[in-house]
Formats: sequence, C-alpha cells, structure tokens
Amino acid sequence: MTGRKNIDIHKIRKILPHRYPFLLVDRVLDYRHGESLTALKNVTVNEPFFQGHFPEHPVFPGVLILEALAQASAIHAALDMGDEVNDEIVFLFAGIDHVRFKKQVEPGDSLMLSVNWSNYKRRIWKYQTTATVDENVAAVAEVIFTYQVVSEDG
Repeated sequence: MTGRKNIDIHKIRKILPHRYPFLLVDRVLDYRHGESLTALKNVTVNEPFFQGHFPEHPVFPGVLILEALAQASAIHAALDMGDEVNDEIVFLFAGIDHVRFKKQVEPGDSLMLSVNWSNYKRRIWKYQTTATVDENVAAVAEVIFTYQVVSEDG
C-alpha cells in the first residue's frame, strides 16, 4: 500500500507491544511500502522522565529520540510485512550506527520521525532515520533491528 495516511494510535498499539510511558509514536502521517514512513511524537511536559532530566530546563533524552526512531522503523517493517505480523512477533533493536544529535528537543515540540528503508537481509532491517522539530534536524541515526517469534507457551 503506497501513500497510506494517518495510521492512528489504535493501529500503532496493535503493531508495537510498548505502552505508556514507553510508546513513543503517536501517529503515522505517511507510509510508503518498501520505502519510508513519517510519524509524529508530541513531546509534553507531563512525561515522567522530565522530573529528573533537567527539571529546570527539561530536555527530551537523546536515547528516547533513538527509541522513537526505532519504533517508527519497526512500524514500517510491520506494515511492509502485512499479514505476516501477528501478536507473536516482537521487533528488537539489533544496533544503531552513525548517531548524531543536532538540536535539543523540549516540551511542546512536535518531533517528526522520518525513516527510510535501506536494507533487509535474513530478518535484519536497516533504516536511515531523522528526527526533526520545525524542519530542523534534532538527530540522525542508522537503526538496525530484527524480530523474534514469541509464544505464550514458552
């Protein structure tokens, strides 16, 4: 499916196992099969990590920007896999390369998450990712992940 728009939080929750406070993608704005995905994370001051991550000058932690980019990448992979994705598949971080932080992200910012499919081989995906605020680059990274089939039986 090319050019799919506005995948809401309900569909995202069916794809990702993450829940508050660790679900870091609020909405998918654009999806292009085999190519890219653009998602949104609204950063709000009431998120729990701001209590300890510089309370006088709250900054969205860089590691959570990377996690948001990984979650957006996993959503793209799941949408590309289509019907193959089910409750027994969990996407897992396998690595991250070429990370650069360029701009601080603060409460009130809308963090745009852009992921571009780069490579897939033997259940390993690579994405070139960029996080922006108001079209200014906040972070870039190459995200690498895989998936595991888990079952309730063990």
